[in-house]
Amino acid sequence: MRDGAGVSTRVRRAYEQFLAGVSPADDSVRSLVRESWERSRSRGVDPSEVEPGHDAGAPMSGDAFDAYRSSHRLAAVRPLVQSLMLDDIADSGVVVALTDNQGRLLWVEGDHGARDAAARINFVEGSVWSEDTVGTNAPGLALTMNRGVQIIGPEHFSGPVQNWNCAAAPVHDPVSGELLGVVDVTGGPAAAAPFALAAVRSVVAAVERELQSRTVDLAAPETFVRPDTRPRLTVLIDGPAHWHDAAGAARPLSPRHAEILLLLQSYPEGLGTEQLATMLSDEGLGAVTVRAEISRLRRDLGDVIAARPYRLTVDAGSDVDELRGLIAAGDLTAAVRALGRGGLLAESLAPGVVELFDEVREDLRSRMFGTGDLVALNAWVASPHGRDDITAWNALAQRLPAGHPQRAVAQGRVRLLDRRFGVRR
Repeated sequence: MRDGAGVSTRVRRAYEQFLAGVSPADDSVRSLVRESWERSRSRGVDPSEVEPGHDAGAPMSGDAFDAYRSSHRLAAVRPLVQSLMLDDIADSGVVVALTDNQGRLLWVEGDHGARDAAARINFVEGSVWSEDTVGTNAPGLALTMNRGVQIIGPEHFSGPVQNWNCAAAPVHDPVSGELLGVVDVTGGPAAAAPFALAAVRSVVAAVERELQSRTVDLAAPETFVRPDTRPRLTVLIDGPAHWHDAAGAARPLSPRHAEILLLLQSYPEGLGTEQLATMLSDEGLGAVTVRAEISRLRRDLGDVIAARPYRLTVDAGSDVDELRGLIAAGDLTAAVRALGRGGLLAESLAPGVVELFDEVREDLRSRMFGTGDLVALNAWVASPHGRDDITAWNALAQRLPAGHPQRAVAQGRVRLLDRRFGVRR
């Protein structure tokens, strides 16, 4: 989404201008970053502070802190976060953190090298990384804005942190909607990659489902658990996609409007006019057409899209996020069912949506092949997306026990697809 060194140089120049009292050019830094810098300065955050977050907020003794975090709601889902994230970031120079709703780091986990490096900027358990305390950073900004954010290098307000990148998303109580804290990834290039925020949001979706299941288990049979009250986009359904507002009212969407909302929801850092046009059509729609579509969306849905770059102004969920969460949690049979026929993902010809569909499908296939989940593989080959997947049929043929009736079917389908396509994959 960014052109690497060129963007970093431009943002660093804008940061220096900002500290010098010169207003940076509008297109030199994202508006959410500039606004955070302004809040940070107005609250007296020192941009040259060597140990940001040190003993900020209400300091706790070791025993008090241990008791506090062990009783925190997020303690129950910490093992889930570990299983979904830590194995994948080993040796990547990244740490995973869970915070409370004030930005206090409850757990910071990763390999020793990554944690030691993070400790040098005092990104350690017990320190507070709210926007009020440290200035612009992903965990603090995610809490302030109540939405997922990614902060890259010089976008941080504190100078000592500008060699770091971070992506964070808020976790809510699925019953009350209360903000519980954030899941954050902080580190080097891996935390700057476009998929980092998507991965964090997928884990948050899995965490909130786990919290909801625990609430259901503890509740009386007649207790009604309120669903997520965030706005939500549904695109995997048959028929028109829908936008559900915070009150639960559903509005059908045209395919083009659904594509725009899905892309903006998938790229919360925002998309420029040309980027969005390219993602919507191979031939490019042109800036005037994109602006007209955005104007119609605002007319229909209200002020949910900001400009320069285009981005959602609300923390919206989607059934695609929920699907990614099922994949991340290893609930693969449920993921195949959730994908269904694919809805807009399968029908859209917009290049950006096609890429999203390819990513989701490949994530699901890779996880199934890696785990050898035979139930999920059976569901996959029975779906519209897997019926001609020779790799999946071959996996079933090899892994089902001798004498299993489905093994002979799988072997026959492998032979058929091999003849039909001429190449075994």
